[in-house]
Amino acid sequence: MAFDRRTFLGTTAATGAAVALAGATSTPAAAAPQDAQESGPRTYSFTVMGTTDLHGNVFNWDYFTDAEFDDKAHNDVGLAKISTLVDQVRAEKGRRNTLLIDAGDTIQGTQLSYYYAKVDPITARRGPVHPMAQAMNAIGYDAAALGNHEFNYGIPVLRKFEEQCDFPLLGANALDAKTLRPAFAPYSMHKLRTPCGRDVKVAVLGLTNPGIALWDKANVQGKMTFPGLEEQAAKYVPKLRSMGADVVIVSAHSGSSGTSSYGDQLPYVENAAALVAEQVPGIDAILVGHAHTEIPEYRVKNRATGKDVVLSEPLKWGQRLTLFDFELTWAKGRWSVAKVAAKVLNSNAVAEDKKITRLLSDEHRKVVAYVNQVIGTSTQAMSSAEGPVKDVAIIDLINHVQAETVKGALAGSEWAALPVLSQASCFSRTAAIPAGQVTIRDAAGLYPFENTMEARLLTGAQLKDYLEYSARYFVRTAPGDAVDPAKLTNSEGVPDYNYDAVYGLAYDIDIAQPVGSRITGLSFQGKPVDPAAQFVFAVNNYRASGGGNFPHVPQAKQLWANSDEIRNTIIQWVKAKGTIDPAQFASVDWRLTRAGVSVF
Repeated sequence: MAFDRRTFLGTTAATGAAVALAGATSTPAAAAPQDAQESGPRTYSFTVMGTTDLHGNVFNWDYFTDAEFDDKAHNDVGLAKISTLVDQVRAEKGRRNTLLIDAGDTIQGTQLSYYYAKVDPITARRGPVHPMAQAMNAIGYDAAALGNHEFNYGIPVLRKFEEQCDFPLLGANALDAKTLRPAFAPYSMHKLRTPCGRDVKVAVLGLTNPGIALWDKANVQGKMTFPGLEEQAAKYVPKLRSMGADVVIVSAHSGSSGTSSYGDQLPYVENAAALVAEQVPGIDAILVGHAHTEIPEYRVKNRATGKDVVLSEPLKWGQRLTLFDFELTWAKGRWSVAKVAAKVLNSNAVAEDKKITRLLSDEHRKVVAYVNQVIGTSTQAMSSAEGPVKDVAIIDLINHVQAETVKGALAGSEWAALPVLSQASCFSRTAAIPAGQVTIRDAAGLYPFENTMEARLLTGAQLKDYLEYSARYFVRTAPGDAVDPAKLTNSEGVPDYNYDAVYGLAYDIDIAQPVGSRITGLSFQGKPVDPAAQFVFAVNNYRASGGGNFPHVPQAKQLWANSDEIRNTIIQWVKAKGTIDPAQFASVDWRLTRAGVSVF
């Protein structure tokens, strides 16, 4: 049975979760007689398996290319692959000696997950069961932390997904905004039967990302609040120990770097997993999520106890499965952790579990048919392959649609006479629009995120600051030095989605200059931009809410906002136009330079 939120909220945070979850997540087992417990040294080993950032991947399939998933490293994706690995581990360790948990970002990311949130929504009367719930139930997950993308489709979709899961969704720092009581189960408690001594009690504490308050402000403001991970871990870990937990594992949708993409807009750290390990005593291991990096094993010494806390982050989309191997010893009437080690398994080493692919074959076929619907034509092929380093037509298409949409929305308003600019990123280096017929998957592939659109009011000076900040993305390269496009971007780890090109302005980016002094020749319609001039800025809600920590936009006056995804806006624009002709919107307005000489 799924976690009953009403039952939980009717009890205390300290005891309610244990009572409410006991039947769903524990394996009842009688304790061994006292003399058996004390008759010499005893040991017990068990394994906790973990996934994270599954992002709607069940099949080893790329709905945007309509082909089996592949990348340069020949990784595979999907829960069907993970299921095979899980079965192998359970066969080796014994199922009762294993647990399976997840660290969040489950129901957003593929057209499969989008379809069952928007096209055939699970919230409809007699609606379907979400494919991720079906797959995770069949595999036998024991618990999952909430990710920030769980909130992208609104709380009703998340609540319905929660109801459909046979395991609890955990979020100790997801609180009801009015009562400040947990809106989801903070933790789950699991009993593992041992051949000697009493059962081992394993507590799983779920922590999500405070950035939800900014990134999904429209969905959560006034409804939920998200305090820091360290604060809530410090509150709950001692409680779990007092409740008899022999082992405490944290499932945290928060990276380990200690950085934040939203600057000082919230008093909490976005990627706080290592800080939790360092600052909160009593934690044995942390399953890390959110950062989309692979960390097989990372040890952090707790400042209070001096003990190592083992962290592991499996690669996104079901490409890896983390294994935490625990060794416990029985002494003085209690179990204690003697050793923890972590590693990851690669899902490309196994076949898909036919149990999972058969279970969801109908859903998969429906989505493939949906994304292959023809919605228009294009006069020429366009690719995003060079989008990170060149002004390419396919990014201009996104920006053109956004600018045109905002112009239409503001027509007749007091802002109608102002020029409209737009920002967009190269979200995918493999996005493409073919010459000829264009399908939903072609158009949707330009914008893989569920972002919506806003219009904000900015000055010329603010736009200059915005562009300077964006240009930090490029590696500083002196005139005369060799230029390798593959090594020119992502300076200091800035991801592609945090480099914005601004449409409607012309400018050069001098990559020989230091960060903050790179934008030259900034002009609008052939004239230098007046620092005091006002512009309407079409921007996605992630950026408008502080995502990426870009300057000025979060504080700027909001002129308009839309609740529909930008991806859908692009699809509807193509349908309405019928034909995509780059000659009508594409031009080279920005370029990379060194000392005034174009890099390319």
